[in-house]
Amino acid sequence: MTTIKPLRDKMPDTEKVTINLGYVDLGRIDLLVQEGFYSNRSDLIRTAIRNQLDNHVETVSKTIDRHVMELGLRDLSRADLESVRAAGELLHVKVVGLVRIDADVTPDLARATIGSITVLGGFQASAEIKAALADRIR
Repeated sequence: MTTIKPLRDKMPDTEKVTINLGYVDLGRIDLLVQEGFYSNRSDLIRTAIRNQLDNHVETVSKTIDRHVMELGLRDLSRADLESVRAAGELLHVKVVGLVRIDADVTPDLARATIGSITVLGGFQASAEIKAALADRIR
């Protein structure tokens, strides 16, 4: 008869992060803990981080959406990239298939709006665009 042993290599529920704080900030944290607002320093820091993440939930969601790998053809027109620039965003293009950048896109516009391009397949753009994005093509 075989005995099943418990899995000891279980992934931890948390990850340890080390930060450096000034003495004044640390003292203020300790004061809040002492006054009973938080159970310990870690409790305050976790709460502060969660609050910041909640404040940026829309930005995080948009970023995740922009980082999804697409399958097929991705055309990037001048109008597309101008919209991205107007929104103050940066594209991270990930495609399995073909990426085409229209001929009327300038190297400056491409650099201002494309943070990275990962293509498993083909990449069609002018030599100037490819040169401008050379450090961003993976």
